[in-house]
Amino acid sequence: MNDSGSKSAVPMTFWLIAVLSLLWNAFGGYLYTMANMGDASVIDSAPPEMQAYMAAMPIWAHSGWAIGIWGSVLGSLLLLGRSRHAVTAFLASFVGAVVSYAAQAQAGVLSAAAPAMILSVIALQWWYCRRCTNKGWLA
Repeated sequence: MNDSGSKSAVPMTFWLIAVLSLLWNAFGGYLYTMANMGDASVIDSAPPEMQAYMAAMPIWAHSGWAIGIWGSVLGSLLLLGRSRHAVTAFLASFVGAVVSYAAQAQAGVLSAAAPAMILSVIALQWWYCRRCTNKGWLA
């Protein structure tokens, strides 16, 4: 029987999913960092209208982008650390990403494919963390 603070053993698939989650989200963090440092290879790969948007992005949109990215990185790290707080981090990430994509839609630079995929991945990560918490794998 588990105490509320103890963690039960996890299968190898847990670690595989946790590592893949971190790799996926770390790549997003890398792109965010490079874009904000003005790395030409990242910025020049975007369409001109997106480049203009990024140069004039409102602070609330940038905040949503940052929370979306870094909430997912934090969620992945918390998942690897087997912390139930990964659930909250992925929820914050999802909300931040929605705010960021809403700003892009408002500016007329949103393309539907990438946001749908990214929001789906965040939602799956959140769902997986909830499932792991219910199984006693995260405490």
